[in-house]
Amino acid sequence: MRTVLPKPEIFDPLLKTGQLLRPVLPKTLKQKIPANPVKAKPRPSETHSRKMLILEGCVQPSLSPNTNAATARVLNKLGIQVISAKEAGCCGAVDYHLNAHEAGLQRARQNIDAWWPHIEAGVEAIIQTASGCGAFVIEYGHLLKDDPKYAEKAEKITHLSKDLVEVLAQEDLSRLNVNANKTLAFHCPCTLQHALKLNGAVESILKQVGFGLTPVPNAHLCCGSAGTYSVTQPELSTQLRDNKLDALESGRPQVIATANIGCQTHLNGAGRTPVRHWIEILEDAIAS
Repeated sequence: MRTVLPKPEIFDPLLKTGQLLRPVLPKTLKQKIPANPVKAKPRPSETHSRKMLILEGCVQPSLSPNTNAATARVLNKLGIQVISAKEAGCCGAVDYHLNAHEAGLQRARQNIDAWWPHIEAGVEAIIQTASGCGAFVIEYGHLLKDDPKYAEKAEKITHLSKDLVEVLAQEDLSRLNVNANKTLAFHCPCTLQHALKLNGAVESILKQVGFGLTPVPNAHLCCGSAGTYSVTQPELSTQLRDNKLDALESGRPQVIATANIGCQTHLNGAGRTPVRHWIEILEDAIAS
């Protein structure tokens, strides 16, 4: 997992091979391979005085390529230019959580180096669209506090790192002209509600722009994705997933929204109600 997941140049071709072979794969593998991921729409070409970095992520560009494109398109309508530092890579969580601490910290240092010129140029924030990544990036300051070369920079990264919902919560969303015509259930990932302490934040925005949200019993419980848990503990993670889907579907939503690529892929693997990142659902509802 440490060899494949953090490296798009390896993960992407393997995923494409898996998609070709998906019809003949065993069920356990088939569930982890999205059949028809939504293709990325074009990113805006406009420039704005307000600029924010975005962490592209390691698996999300392959598993859900439209998520960050939708983010860039929505923020462009709010006068914010989203930029990506191509030298930045995996946030480091996969290595760090699999007990390869120094490898994880080295990825953090590489990202800091990639982002630093943009920070010096005045970017307002570093946007995370996957709460699992965001929960790790905000820890850079703590994790590198004893590194004399990176401690101060890492603390700055922690200060600038924002989940996407924190960015939109500060903007005038009436400018988006949203025509919300779907009923959603929102799955709040553990990393969003417990690590980032943003429970209810996405739900508030979705309601503000007009979406109907169904109640979700036991919304605090994990869906079973939990980073690499769905791979290392397949039986338990599948039971947690099915329990979570039963709760999410209890209000009969048309779509399930979430805020983390791991949860999205894991829940979609059951082949039940479609699960998408909330920013894609929001972007689809914006009147052109």
